[in-house]
Amino acid sequence: MLGIFLMNIPVFALPGATFFNPPIAGGFEGLDYLMWLVSHVLFDMKMMAIFSMLFGAGVALMAERLVETGRNPAGVHYRRMGWLLVIGMVHAYLIWFGDILVCYALVGMMVYPLRRMPAWGLAVVGCVLLPIGMALSGAQQAMFEWMRASDDPKMMETWSEVGMMFFPNEAYLAEERQKALGGFFERAAAHAPDVLMMQTFVFAIFMFWRVAGLMLLGMALHKWGVFKAERSARFYAILMAVAGGLGLGIVGTGVVLNHRNGFDPVAIFGVMGWFNYAGSVGVALGWVGLVMLVCKTGVLGLARYALASVGRMAMTNYLAQSLIGAFIFYGWGLGYFGQFSRSELVPIVLGVWAFQLVASPLWLSRFRFGPMEWVWRSLTYLRLEPIRRPDAVGTASE
Repeated sequence: MLGIFLMNIPVFALPGATFFNPPIAGGFEGLDYLMWLVSHVLFDMKMMAIFSMLFGAGVALMAERLVETGRNPAGVHYRRMGWLLVIGMVHAYLIWFGDILVCYALVGMMVYPLRRMPAWGLAVVGCVLLPIGMALSGAQQAMFEWMRASDDPKMMETWSEVGMMFFPNEAYLAEERQKALGGFFERAAAHAPDVLMMQTFVFAIFMFWRVAGLMLLGMALHKWGVFKAERSARFYAILMAVAGGLGLGIVGTGVVLNHRNGFDPVAIFGVMGWFNYAGSVGVALGWVGLVMLVCKTGVLGLARYALASVGRMAMTNYLAQSLIGAFIFYGWGLGYFGQFSRSELVPIVLGVWAFQLVASPLWLSRFRFGPMEWVWRSLTYLRLEPIRRPDAVGTASE
């Protein structure tokens, strides 16, 4: 949850072209470059991979618990995903166009029937789905390369418009800045086409395949006991070293090749981007191994409790991060869009991390759920869930 904000904040603060073309804005030398490199190698697509796997594991775990209590898990699950879809739509259209909740709700509905498959079957299907997103991304690269090389006047005109996503001119950047700095509803209306594209085209050719594959892999890891610290310390150490090491090697190779290629944003859709797409799964599993090893050994008790509290309030903290980012950088708030370099964004990220690491355990010391988790749960079960803890006192052991 915390790592996701590190990756999201540049999208709030910088022109959208920096997502495809990092040198275009935000600084790409010294500390700014180091910020990009660390975030790209250790966080970019890795935090989303972990979140997706945990979401899939959560779907399987909730279904198991409902069956144990004699309730119908399907009705609860689809109500839960339906309300997540509603919350995500509000978030996407009114707060931030980079919303992921709508994608999770839709994919969560689609993969649910597969939860009964054996773990190895879930892992195989997940590993089959993942490369499809890479292949479709490669097809996009081929299309862009064809458009860029075409000497047909109409195609050249089309590329001059499409290419602005990668090579923006001053007029395009000024228009993007105007959209970001508009009033609340003005900004929301300006970004509505971006949201629609994310929820249709981008979902169909990229997000579905990656998120579905990772959710199914997460279900498999749940059934294997990986997320419950049921495996040996040796297992988690090997997972961290082998999967994490292999992933870092693949991602690092991609960084080297992108440098040699001059960070051509079109090439990132193909082989240049495939390194991070594939390597991110290995790095994510390395993170899982590290965290589970810490849980297994019982060290860093206070830090583990604070981090667990942030995770237990994942929706509240995710939406809070969006509100904070929007308030700092959008026109209806402080309006600092485009005024910070990458390295200057780090203190903001650290401040939000510190706030959520302190606020989450304090909240959960008095309440059973985060505020948005309580709303979501109450809507799912069609009743107001009790939120206050009976003792109203939390301890680290809890």
